[in-house]
Amino acid sequence: MIKYIIKRMLYLIPILIGVTFLTFLMLYLAPSDPISMKYTSMATVGDSKYIEEKKQEMGLNDSFLKQYTRWTKNVLSGDFGISTKYNVPVKDEIAKRLPKTLALTGTSVLITILLAFPLGILSAQYKNKWVDYVIRFFSFTGISIPSFWLGLMLMYIFSVKLKLLPIIGSKGIKSLILPSITLSVWLVAVYIRRIRACILEEINKDYVVALKSKGILYSKIMFFHILPNSLLTIVTMFGMSIGAILGGTTIIETIFEYRGLGKMAADAITNRDYFLMQGYVIWTAIIYVVINLLVDILYKYLNPIIRIGDEN
Repeated sequence: MIKYIIKRMLYLIPILIGVTFLTFLMLYLAPSDPISMKYTSMATVGDSKYIEEKKQEMGLNDSFLKQYTRWTKNVLSGDFGISTKYNVPVKDEIAKRLPKTLALTGTSVLITILLAFPLGILSAQYKNKWVDYVIRFFSFTGISIPSFWLGLMLMYIFSVKLKLLPIIGSKGIKSLILPSITLSVWLVAVYIRRIRACILEEINKDYVVALKSKGILYSKIMFFHILPNSLLTIVTMFGMSIGAILGGTTIIETIFEYRGLGKMAADAITNRDYFLMQGYVIWTAIIYVVINLLVDILYKYLNPIIRIGDEN
């Protein structure tokens, strides 16, 4: 197991090199530069001579490979650069935003688990009955509604009309409610369908019929046999969903002005903040690798037959 974990973590090195190289290249080829964009965001026009001096000072006039090599050397020494928009070290800005994204992720995941599993099981249990039709209707509706539209509607109803929750911001528990619900609706809808499909696939297998013939309670068969055997596919999707939310759900955070990693990434792209964007890319790549590693490890405990790292 330890060898497998070390091997997977070593895979992170080429992944980081690849994603940072491509991101740096796209930012390099983009028009304008961080200094000019900083003045544009402030609705002012900076002195052209000063702008050129700052670009020269930051090395923005150097070739792409020279800039990328210099940035890589700095990162290896723990220096991720200074954000041109916020004028603070990149690692400090990410550390400041991270708790907010973790709170949003945790709340959304909790809501998803509490709703998707019971509704998915009920839908499978009462297949093609009115309960199933109602749950499936909610699922199809939740998948079909665009998240940005749902966020705006929730904001209009609960903030503008009822004045129960803040419109924007990321201070306090109340500011977490609407973004979490907006994220969770789509996740719950997706997982209801997946859980229902997995349970229906298991429910007609021979071992279930054998357990029923022995007189074992159906509730015990469901929770100790059918559900654990259905979890492998669900765990894979769940791991990817957590990774996506932790990376930062840019649209939702932008709509609600929720100052998490997604909002930070959107601002970094808009302002050509090279260092901040690269820091976000590194964070996202690490998260996806770690989440996938945890999912693989969890596989072994859900199904001991699976031998992690066995190439055969």
